[in-house]
Amino acid sequence: MLDMDVNIKTIWKKDAKRILFVVLSALLMSANIRTFVQAGELYPGGATGLTILILRACDMFFNIKLPYTIVNVIINAIPVYIGFRYIGKKFTLYSCLMILLTGIFTDLLPSYTITYDTLLISIFGGIINGVSISLCLYVNATSGGTDFIAIYLSEKRHRDAWNIVLGVNIIILSAAGLLFGWDKALYSIIFQFASTQILHTLYKKYQQATLLIVTTHPDEVCEIIARLSEHTATLIPSEGAYEHSPRTIVYSVVSQEEYPKINKEVRKIDPDAFINTIQTEKLIGNFYQRPTE
Repeated sequence: MLDMDVNIKTIWKKDAKRILFVVLSALLMSANIRTFVQAGELYPGGATGLTILILRACDMFFNIKLPYTIVNVIINAIPVYIGFRYIGKKFTLYSCLMILLTGIFTDLLPSYTITYDTLLISIFGGIINGVSISLCLYVNATSGGTDFIAIYLSEKRHRDAWNIVLGVNIIILSAAGLLFGWDKALYSIIFQFASTQILHTLYKKYQQATLLIVTTHPDEVCEIIARLSEHTATLIPSEGAYEHSPRTIVYSVVSQEEYPKINKEVRKIDPDAFINTIQTEKLIGNFYQRPTE
């Protein structure tokens, strides 16, 4: 009974943390839209950029002011289906909360101009956008739109697919350039590039690292890798060239997100271990990826 109570309490804490991060992420993204994006007349890309493109087109050509929330929810209908069908139900529910809160906050928050320098707006707006999306992804949720597609492709291909999304966003920005002028569309590419680079830096779940660990405690190192990443390893018998003492090279591929924890634990059981970490560009074969809730 006590174990059940502790388990329920842990689940509640985890869900409360996820909700808090989703709210903070939605608030940050909405504030970014109402300040940098609006002041620079930029198009962030994805569902957000498409929503803003539709709102501005309706306002300019038909003199109709639509609410952000309704348009954004409609655009996200198909990506949400992809999330429920192929990624994870709980993940998609929290993402729906993010989509809804972002729309509500964007409609309610007042607009505010921090600077009129479009280059500064593009760079810092892109940074804030990347931080907002990373906060969301950190607790297994997303801001919607092309993020669903990126995660789906990442899980299918076992590699980071955010650059593919950047390519899709360029198509959206090209439409914006044709309708409203190329200067804002080109600045929007800078915005999206800055956002993607921040995302690559902060969110590493779909980036892999190859580990080559020279150690005298191979069994313990393999146990650490299996426990922290649920991956196995290959043992390669070897010999130190200087002392001619026996060693074992533990070869494994893990997520970049998991690597720091593995490195810390390996150092505890073998302070003299020689660890070589190589960024994995492409991986072919079975690579276990924790299922998204």
